[in-house]
Amino acid sequence: MVASAGHKLGQIIGDWWEEHVVLPLLAEVAESLDLFIDNRYVDRNCRGGKILWPDSEGNAVDYDYVLELGGTPEVKGVPVAFIECFWRRGARHSKDKARDDTNKLLPMRATYPTARMLAIAACGEFTGPARDYVRSREVELFYISKSNIVRAFAELDLQIDYPDGLPEDQKLDLVNRLEASLSSEVKQNAFNGLREIVGGKSFRSFQAKVASSLAAMPQEVHLYVLTRTGPLVFQSTREVTEFLSSSIDWSKLGGEQREFVYHVVYTDGAEFSVTASNFEELKQLHEQVEMLEAHMRSVDYDW
Repeated sequence: MVASAGHKLGQIIGDWWEEHVVLPLLAEVAESLDLFIDNRYVDRNCRGGKILWPDSEGNAVDYDYVLELGGTPEVKGVPVAFIECFWRRGARHSKDKARDDTNKLLPMRATYPTARMLAIAACGEFTGPARDYVRSREVELFYISKSNIVRAFAELDLQIDYPDGLPEDQKLDLVNRLEASLSSEVKQNAFNGLREIVGGKSFRSFQAKVASSLAAMPQEVHLYVLTRTGPLVFQSTREVTEFLSSSIDWSKLGGEQREFVYHVVYTDGAEFSVTASNFEELKQLHEQVEMLEAHMRSVDYDW
C-alpha cells in the first residue's frame, strides 16, 4: 500500500506532464517543421507498443518522444530528435536518474547523423549536480521546479504533495481525490496555470532550442578512407626491422579492406563522426544528412 499510493501519485503527475505539457510543446514544433512526432499517445502500424530505436550495436531502447523526418502512421521516418521526460517528487537518486536518461539518449547521437537534438524535459525535484550532469553531456535540459508544479495545481484547489510522514490511508485518500478531479479540462487548466507562473517565454525558449538545433546546416563534411590489409607475419624482430627500414608499397599488399569515416560540422558547432564499413553505408549516411538539410531549407517556420 505504501508503494502503491506514492507510485500512483507519481504516475498521475508524470502522465500529466508528458501528455499535457511536453507533448503540446513538441507537437507545435513538429507541425511547424513538418515532422512526425512519435509517442505513446498515437497508434502506428509500423511499430508495436513501445517506441524502439536501435543503436549502433543493435540494442533497441524505447523513448518517450521521437521527431521523425518523413514519418507517417504506417512508415517509420528518419529520426532527428529524441526526448525523454519525467516527474520526480523527491530529490533522492537524482544523479542516478540523470545518468540513466542521459546515457540512454547519447547512443542515438553516435548512431544517426540526423539526430540533431537530444533532450530531457524534467519537472519536480532534480538537484543541481543532476542538472549539471545532463548539460555536461550536451543534452538539452528543460526543467520546471517542484514548487511551480505544486503551485499550478494548488491554484485549482488540488493537492499533489504531502509530508513524508503522512499516514498511508490519508495519502491514498489524497491520491484518489486527485484522480477523481483530473478531467481533461482540469489538466489543461493546470498547464495554462503553469505557463502563467513560469512565463510563456520559458516554454517558447525550449521549443526554439529544438527547432534551432534541427535547423543548423552542415558547413563542412570530411571524408576519410581507412585501408586495412591482411596480417604480415614475421619470424623474428630482425625481419620486422628490415621490413620497416625498406621502401614499402602498401598498395601492393594483399587482403585490403576499406572503411570510411564520415565527419560533418554544423553551423551551431556540433559535430557528427562515424565509421562506415563500406561505400554503400557511407552513401546512406550522407543521404540522410542531405535529406534533413534539404527539408529544413524548404520549411517556413518562426521560432
